Formats: sequence, structure tokens, C-alpha cells
Amino acid sequence: MTGGPVTAPAATGRGLDGATARRRFVTVSFLFWLPIGMSIATGVLLFTERGMGLAAIAGCYAVHSLTAAAMELPTGGLSDVIGRRPVLAVAGLLNLTAFTLIGLGATAWAIALGMGLMGLARALSSGPAEAWYVDTVHAHAGPDADLRTGLARGSSATSAALALGTLLGGGLPWLLGFAPGVGEWLGDMTAGLVIPLSVPALLGALVEVVFVLYVLSSLPEPPRPPTTPRRVMGQVPVAIAAGLRLGARDALIRRILLTASAAGAALAAVELLTPGRAAALMGSAESGALAFAGLACAGFLCSALGSQLAPLVARFTGSGERAVLASLGLVTLGLTLLGLTAHSMSPLATALAVTGFGLVYLGLGAAGPNENDLLHRRVDASGRATALSVQSLSLQLVAAGAGLAAGILPPGPLPWLLAATAVLAGALLWVRRAAPTDVPPSVVGPARRGQDKPLRGDASAPEPVTVPTTAGPAGHLHDTEPEETHLHARPT
Repeated sequence: MTGGPVTAPAATGRGLDGATARRRFVTVSFLFWLPIGMSIATGVLLFTERGMGLAAIAGCYAVHSLTAAAMELPTGGLSDVIGRRPVLAVAGLLNLTAFTLIGLGATAWAIALGMGLMGLARALSSGPAEAWYVDTVHAHAGPDADLRTGLARGSSATSAALALGTLLGGGLPWLLGFAPGVGEWLGDMTAGLVIPLSVPALLGALVEVVFVLYVLSSLPEPPRPPTTPRRVMGQVPVAIAAGLRLGARDALIRRILLTASAAGAALAAVELLTPGRAAALMGSAESGALAFAGLACAGFLCSALGSQLAPLVARFTGSGERAVLASLGLVTLGLTLLGLTAHSMSPLATALAVTGFGLVYLGLGAAGPNENDLLHRRVDASGRATALSVQSLSLQLVAAGAGLAAGILPPGPLPWLLAATAVLAGALLWVRRAAPTDVPPSVVGPARRGQDKPLRGDASAPEPVTVPTTAGPAGHLHDTEPEETHLHARPT
């Protein structure tokens, strides 16, 4: 049955102080996204070498996004019941299988299956690590503890992992191309399953083993009441319904969800169209993978810089809301530059396109921590997982549709400018500051009422809301755990 509003247990990370929790959160973020970064530079080009066209490749990405979207809320409910550590470990095992299929798959169905498994892993992993960190900090320093710094470092660690992974993933096929006969030897030894462009994905599968072992050994959480598969399945719909109600009843959360949708459109265009532009500029798939690796590495470093600058942007603009507005303005400008230079390969056009690429990631990096800080202060620990699951769901759904549209539309400025328009619409949502929402007493956690203070200079931040939780066996109440969403973290 559904219990009344409660505050989730705070002692998620018993025995760990804030600094230790932050280091482990950063490490988990880095290890999870490193193998995904290793597959970014070669993803589209690998699929092309396997004989797939751009529309088919967009379809595979849609499989990833739609799977993640369909499973986002159900898996969020699952993690509320069985715990965040096992869910993260399962996500790592699914990614291990996905990278193996992508690296060895010579048919479209095998690649699509790998992308689907990666989407399921994305849904499972979209928040338990951040949940563990936020609740541990609250348990150690109270609900008024600073979250933005830790969230920014976690986002920076993700960006650094993606940057390093992309550089490694793009450089490996290029280096293997220099060794005489290595590519032919790999193909002969594996009946054509392994080619230089597939090596980064296979190496990423090995990194996933390290990730799973670290999660199981370094993320302690309190024991949960015993449950059964029947109870788990019965509680998941409750979490889904609670998540869908969040955006409907709260204007600030609705803005955050729509902004995540706009970010999904931007990422779909950048990730699908940029590798082909790099290959056309360089003249071959391997050289294009190396060029795109360097470009993506620079983009993720820009994202890491933006994440580190997020607190400064909020102070400079006067509030977290205005910081999101300014950050999305940079993303819009970057996409516009990419669109205006789509038909030219002149040095000036290339320089403007590279600048635009960097602005997209700089803006997304600065927007993410400020959005999530607003979100964490709007919902308490019992509703954080559901809110972040819906946020990730919004990004994945729009990313799937935008990716399909970008694959179908004729090459040129149009796909880029449509994505820029979507981000501009998301930015305009933040022109006016959100008025405080009158939350009914039935959804405000009494133990938290008035404890989550507005950000400095952010007078419009309303009280946190609590999502009704589901009663477990023996009267125990399971908290709805927070989940993380990185707006630049849709793997390619």
C-alpha cells in the first residue's frame, strides 16, 4: 500500500564523511563513463564500416534512447527497493555485454541489441551514484550542506572520463593503422569480427569489469528489508505514477524537464552529425575517427570547465535560474555556428564550427549542476530518484526523435538549426523566474519543511516536495533514491 509522506532514511553512507563520499562519487563517475567515451569516436564510423547507412545508424541510436526512456522509471522504482549498489553493478554488467556485442557485431541486429542493452544500462545507472553521494553528505552535514560543489566535481569527472576515453578510442585505430598488417591480422584471426575501429569498444568492456568490482567494494549502504519479486513488481508502478505527477504539479520541475528535452535534441544532432563531418574533412574513416576524438576530447574538457564554472556563473548572474538561461544561450550560439558552416570546409568555416562545438559543451556543462542543484533543493530524499528518472526520461525521448529526424533530413544547416531552435525555446523558459509553488501539505515532508534554504540570491526557490513512498514488509518504508542525470552523457 502507499504510505504517507515521509523523509527517507539519511544514513545511506554510514561511517563515511563528506570528503570520502565525494572522492568515491568522482571515482565511480569516472569509471562508468570512461568506456563509453572510448566508443564515442569510433561509434558512427564503426557502424558505417559494417555496411550501415546513416538512417540505419540513427535507428540504432533510437533503440538506445527509446530503451533508456522506456525503462527509466521502472528501473528507478526497482533501485528504490533493492538498493543502488546492486543496480549500479547490474548496469556495469549490461554495458560489458553491450560493448562486446558492438565490438564484435557484424550484423545490424547484433549492433541494435548492443545499443538496446546500453540503453537499459543507462536507465539503471542514471542516478544511484549521485543518490549515494547526496544522501551521504546530508547524513554527515545535514540538509543545508553544499551540494553544488560535489555535483560539479562529479560532472567534471564524467567529462574528464569522456574526454580521455574519446582520445584513447580515436587514437587506437589510428595507431593500429600505422602497424603494417595489424588490421588484416585482426580480421584473419577473428573471421572479420575484429577490425581496428572495434578495438576501443572491446577495451571498454574490460574497463566495465573494474567498474563493477569498485562499486561492489566501495559504496556501502544500509541493509534493506527483505522483499520478494512480487512486492518489487507491485511497488514499481507506484514510483512511476509519482514520477509522472512531479512535472504536472510543479512549475520549476517542469522547466527542468523541458530543458533536459532541449539538451537531448542538441546532443542527438552533435553526436550523429559531427563524426561524418570529421571523416569528410580528413578523407578517411580512421583519420576522421582521430580528428573527431580530438574534437570530442576538447568538447568534454569544455564541459568539465563549464561544470567547474557553474557555481561562479550562478553567483555572477545572481541565481541558479539565470545561470541556466545564460548557459543555454551559449549552447544555442554553438549550434547556430555549426549549422551556418555545414556546407563549407574552408579554414574559417572549420574554425567557427570547432568554436561552436566547444560552446555547446561548455554551455551544457555549466547548465547541468545548476539545474540539478535547483532540483535537489526542490525535492527531498524520498522523491529525488523519481524526479531524476523523469529528467533522464525527457532527455532520452527527445534525443531519440531528434536523432531520427537528423538522420532523415538532408545534410546541411537544417538539422543543426532545428536543434538550435529547440535549445533556444528551452532557454526562454528561464527568462522569468519561477514563482514559489504553493505545495499542498500532503506532499511536503514535515521533517524537512523549511530546512532546505533557497540558494543565495535565489529567493524564488520553493520548499522541497516529498513523493509518497511505498510501504515494504514489516512496516518499513523504502526511500525513493536520488538518481543522476548528466546532460552530456548520451553514449554514441
